[in-house]
Amino acid sequence: MKKFTKVMKALSDPTRVKIAKMLQRRQMCVCEIQQALAIAQSTASKHLKILEEAGLATYEKDGLWVNYTLAEGSDSPYAASMLGNLRHWLEDDPEVAELIRRLPEIRREEICRTQIPRIRKVRG
Repeated sequence: MKKFTKVMKALSDPTRVKIAKMLQRRQMCVCEIQQALAIAQSTASKHLKILEEAGLATYEKDGLWVNYTLAEGSDSPYAASMLGNLRHWLEDDPEVAELIRRLPEIRREEICRTQIPRIRKVRG
């Protein structure tokens, strides 16, 4: 029962559903998710942690980057079932469609290039 409720709770939040829909299309780092959803980095990280704990998302470190992807669902039949169904759900939702349309424009290299001068300015 605990694994089931964890998956259901993770997908009960619209922001986490949007993150899952984006991760269906490609792997993303926290800064890209933050930019796509216009949320704070800490908020994006919190949502990703909940998805990860439910067995819906996974991450891999790549140097400075932490790349998130959808999990395969092998740890939980509930996660696997929901991820399989989610691939077909909400494709015509206007908010999801707009996020998916903008994904090619959201690139970590550009995000970090614009954030580095701000960080230096605050520290300097």
